Amino acid sequence: MRSVDFNGQAFTPSKIICIGKNYVAHIEEMGSVIPDDMVIFLKPNASIGDTLLSTHDGETLHYEGEICLLVNDGQCAGVGFGLDLTKRTSQWRLKEAGLPWERSKAFSGAALFSPFVPAPRDLSQLSVELLIDGQLRQQGGVELMLYPPTVIFEQLARFTTLEDGDIIMTGTPAGVGQIDRGAHFLGCVRNAGKTLISAEWLAQ
Repeated sequence: MRSVDFNGQAFTPSKIICIGKNYVAHIEEMGSVIPDDMVIFLKPNASIGDTLLSTHDGETLHYEGEICLLVNDGQCAGVGFGLDLTKRTSQWRLKEAGLPWERSKAFSGAALFSPFVPAPRDLSQLSVELLIDGQLRQQGGVELMLYPPTVIFEQLARFTTLEDGDIIMTGTPAGVGQIDRGAHFLGCVRNAGKTLISAEWLAQ
């Protein structure tokens, strides 16, 4: 089982819970519509990787930078930056056929995480930024979410059991795109403008 670092200790998620379509601007850039209910999909523990892949099984990957929350005692204990990697061509094909997304979202190496740090008491001031080769590509905060963290936790409590170490990926703001080999990625999560945690990768 793969682990993530939280405040210097290893935590092993039983699952990664992903919230889809949580930013209106991202919904619009994908040519989609605002859903009636919160969109939830899962990535397995085996999806956790440490290498930023530009392709997988011959298909180009796309990046999605996200605020990520680590669970302990059923609550948000930690905050980190995450990359949700997507086989976009496969995803569109699966969606058009009405089939599940796992082949495009849950492959090995499809989830990358910074270390996690203790979460602030008030999560409403969290924001995320992603720079690629020094250029800002994604930026967004809780104030732009259709489902902020408090609502996410409320709805997940009715859907599943949150185990210690589970990770919630809260959705991606606008600006997603293709991963180019050799590109430098720098992602960070801020709280009220102050950087809480950052991480960087070189796309392989």
